[in-house]
Amino acid sequence: MNDKEHDELQEEQATTEETGTSESAAAPDEDLQQDHDRLKETTEKLWGSTKTAWCTATFKASQYKRLVQKKIDLAALHKKIDAAHADLGKLIDDMREAGRKSIMTQKEVKEVLTNLDNLKEDAAILEEEVENIKEETPTAETSSPDEQP
Repeated sequence: MNDKEHDELQEEQATTEETGTSESAAAPDEDLQQDHDRLKETTEKLWGSTKTAWCTATFKASQYKRLVQKKIDLAALHKKIDAAHADLGKLIDDMREAGRKSIMTQKEVKEVLTNLDNLKEDAAILEEEVENIKEETPTAETSSPDEQP
């Protein structure tokens, strides 16, 4: 083998080594990129699940708070209705003992009955609101806080 052939052989080996080195260097870079992409995807899924859980929890807490407040208001209204019933009964009994006739047409009785009707209407409205709150579900707006102003 002469010097020229020997030099060519060395150049081919050097080229092969460089190519082999660059291919092996490319493979780890691709693996690292794929690992990074998988990690990023997993992190995004985890964050998405966390946001969804957080939004659902805050919605349920708010719903519960409003529900409890409406039930408190409803209980207070029922106490007023019970008091109005007691007032009506006492008023009728007092009028009967006094010997008054046509008790149901008396002005005081009509006022108590009107008050009772109003209280019952308010109670029906509150009961309907309670049912509406119970049926509420999170919407797209409440489940993605990033989009809210």
